[in-house]
Amino acid sequence: MPQITVDYSERLADGFDRSAFARDLHTAVVEIAAARPPACKTQFRRTEDTVVGPDTEGHAVVHVTLGLLAGRTEETKVRLTEAVLELLRQYVKPAEGLMLHASAEVRELDASYRKYEE
Repeated sequence: MPQITVDYSERLADGFDRSAFARDLHTAVVEIAAARPPACKTQFRRTEDTVVGPDTEGHAVVHVTLGLLAGRTEETKVRLTEAVLELLRQYVKPAEGLMLHASAEVRELDASYRKYEE
């Protein structure tokens, strides 16, 4: 915990400083949601195709999902989501003429969530 997944359009690959984003996101999650630093895990998934409405060109999407153990207040979740969007503004620089659609959400992990590390 937390489990963080970042889905982003392939066209953002060169303009997205993923390692700096993850580093600063982990710091924010520790400060806002009281997570432990070694527990923060982020996976980046590049998507090949992006379609927005009828447009198959000219758009890029980045969506961040944060899965946290239950118990955070709605205020904490909102603060964390806003922090994610601010970090995306800082670390995602789309190419000229590319419209960026950025979003984030915080979800509670299901009670069945388990993990192991080796």
